[in-house]
This record gives sequence, structure tokens and C-alpha cells, in this order.
Amino acid sequence: MSRPPVSETLRPGDLDPAPVAGLLGYQLAQATIPTNQVFKANIEQGFNLNKLEFTTVMLLSANQQVTPKRLALALNIPSSNLTLLLDRLEQRGVLLRERSDADRRVQHVQLTPAGEALVREVQRTTATMEQSLLSDLSAAERSTLFALLARIAQRRQP
Repeated sequence: MSRPPVSETLRPGDLDPAPVAGLLGYQLAQATIPTNQVFKANIEQGFNLNKLEFTTVMLLSANQQVTPKRLALALNIPSSNLTLLLDRLEQRGVLLRERSDADRRVQHVQLTPAGEALVREVQRTTATMEQSLLSDLSAAERSTLFALLARIAQRRQP
């Protein structure tokens, strides 16, 4: 059985998305609406972490010998913005910056014990959060979704 055209399912006052429905950017933007709402309710309000702070602590939890330069590239932000971000997290006691013993010109960023505890709490919350967002997808669909998004992300320029 074929689906009726979108224009036939519109309620009075709705806009017909047909001109943009086949655009990746539009679909990503639409998918961002519920993900942002869930993130805000669970991570921003629950842990006082914005998206960049969240991603930073998660990356630091999984990687050793992280330099600010590597972090700025991974987050795709200018080093000046990264400095402000690291300053905020350091003031909260979540991370620290230390000079390398091998090369004093190099600085490493790592989580503090308080930062590691925060990550453990956040990971429990994100598992529940992700489950609610993806509950309408089968395991195979989830796998396909993440694989396809990863392939698109490979086109990212440093």
C-alpha cells in the first residue's frame, strides 16, 4: 500500500515540506530538534554541561595524552575558543592541564578524579537518553544510521 503524498496529510496551517524533504540538511535539522530537547533536559540541566563541554569530557575519558591542538581538531573549534572551554572545565575541577615531562613545550589535558566521576554519571544518563531517542529503530536500523552518518562525516575538512 503506498503512502499518500505529504500534501494530502497536512493539517490546515501546516507547511508542505516537499521542496526540502529530500535534502540531507533539512532531515538532519529536523532530527536535531528532538535530540537537542533530550540533551538539554538530561545533560545541560542535569550536569550543567553544554554540547562542547560534554563532548570534551567524553573524549578525554577515552583518550590518553590529549593535547589542546588534537582536541581543537576533534571538536572543530579554534584554539582560542578551546582555551575558554578548557578554562571553564578546569575552574569546575573537571580537568587539568599539565606540561609533558618529555617535552615541556607540550601540554596534556586530562580529567581529574571528579571529572572521571562526572563522566561515569553522564554515561549512565546518555545510555537512557539514547535509548529513548532511538526506540523506534531496530538494532539493524540503528547500526545503518550510525554507519551512514559516519560516512558523511568522513567528508569533514579540518
